[in-house]
Amino acid sequence: MAPVVARRRARQRVRILPLAGARSRSAEDWWWDRLAPSGSGYHLLQSDSMLLVLPGPGPARPRAQRRAARRAQLLRLRGARAAEAKAKPRTAPAPAPAPAPAPAPAPQQEPDPGWGDRIPLEILLQIFGLLVAADGPIPFLGRAARVCRRWHEAASQPALWHTLTLSPPLAGRPAKSGTKTEKKLLASLEWLMPSRFSQLQRLTLIHWKSQVHPVLKLVSESCPRLTFLKLSDCHGVTPDTLIMLAKACPQLHSLDIQHSMVESTAVVSFLEEAGPRMRKLWLTYSSQTTAVLGALLGSCCPQLQLLEVLRLLNLMWLPKPSGRAMTPGPGFPRLEELCLASSTCNFVSNEVLDRLLHSSPHLRLLDLRGCARITPAGLHDLPCQELEQLHLGLYGMSDRLTLAKEGSLLLTQKWCHTLQELDLSGQGFSEKDLEQALAAFSGTPGGSHLALSSLNLRGTRVTPGTVSSVISNCPGLLYLNLESCRCLPRGLKRAYRGPEEVQRCLQQLLTSLPPPSQLGSSSQPALP
Repeated sequence: MAPVVARRRARQRVRILPLAGARSRSAEDWWWDRLAPSGSGYHLLQSDSMLLVLPGPGPARPRAQRRAARRAQLLRLRGARAAEAKAKPRTAPAPAPAPAPAPAPAPQQEPDPGWGDRIPLEILLQIFGLLVAADGPIPFLGRAARVCRRWHEAASQPALWHTLTLSPPLAGRPAKSGTKTEKKLLASLEWLMPSRFSQLQRLTLIHWKSQVHPVLKLVSESCPRLTFLKLSDCHGVTPDTLIMLAKACPQLHSLDIQHSMVESTAVVSFLEEAGPRMRKLWLTYSSQTTAVLGALLGSCCPQLQLLEVLRLLNLMWLPKPSGRAMTPGPGFPRLEELCLASSTCNFVSNEVLDRLLHSSPHLRLLDLRGCARITPAGLHDLPCQELEQLHLGLYGMSDRLTLAKEGSLLLTQKWCHTLQELDLSGQGFSEKDLEQALAAFSGTPGGSHLALSSLNLRGTRVTPGTVSSVISNCPGLLYLNLESCRCLPRGLKRAYRGPEEVQRCLQQLLTSLPPPSQLGSSSQPALP
């Protein structure tokens, strides 16, 4: 123990003794104490060229001094508390308060059924109907049925299940697991169809590979009010399936089988059964579509209003010429929209178009993009007089095609007062022919209002003067495409959207056009 005590005392002496080499007190230290004496609340800050006396605490004290100050403050607090405890007189403890009487038990209340149960069923059906119209019945109705009994009752009403889209999950599924998934979904539909889908009107099936026939069989048994059926990327559609559906659903009038593998015999059999009531039909052109078009040209669909034949990129429409003359059928007297467009060249001719539209006076939309063999003369002979949308654009066409250079005037003279959208992109009409054709929009006999709102002249030979006259004569023009027009200045070759951009294009054209005096003098040689 003795050596340990000796070491501690030696350390204490070292702390108390001044450090070796410390300088003695000088006159400078005396001035420092006079300027900022200890306890005055000021401290000195010395820099290279000045001496500052700043208020506030001085530099931090050593760690040992801080510890000693805290220890002394704790001792003073303990002494003060002990003195207060001795000065207080001792009193007897207060008796414990008597226990309060137990409260009377509150009458037992029934649980609040909640605000969802208090809404009348009729109002709840109207709210659900608005949500279903905006986002569809799935998944909202399935989730709402789990809230309470009233919501389950409202979500189970067949009137809400009028539109439905069914698609098995496709997240990296192999062939076998996809079949199992379709079978599980089919098992759910077996009890959903009779209880929920009795008033189903629009049905869309997407990505069904093996269970299309059982699903459509359930639809034919439980959905007599079906009016629209869409099959997208579906396989295994047989003639018996479509015939069964046509017989069981007397109100079915719209069929969309684009992008699905459906045999032409199945489509023809369906049209023979349900043709008199068919209004809208969407097809994908293939090598077997000739039989379907032949059935359509007959008398199977007299009430057809919309016909769209989508052509795939790797197929070419080459109608087989017949050796004997064919008598024209009744056609489509109520047809309003016809789309035969494709992204590459197809060979629909004036003869094919005349056979389709020879008795369609109410046609409003005609989409012939990619149909390079259709001529203005063939279009002028069509019986429709109030065409609103005409699309004749040739996108990505080969330069080897021989395009008509005249005849656009026949189109604008016939439909200038009813056309709302006109697409002439890629056509080979000459500058003069386009000038005469677009000048037809300037004549307004009887003060009739021009309805043209969209004009696509991409890749044509239109001139600045022709464009400016069209913009001036068509105040309702909202879209103007002048891309790749070789006769226009570089700054104007773009698409203009909205009335402000179209009017800005007109101002640029007017500023870029030379005045008439310069145009007249430009033909004469300059004088020396």
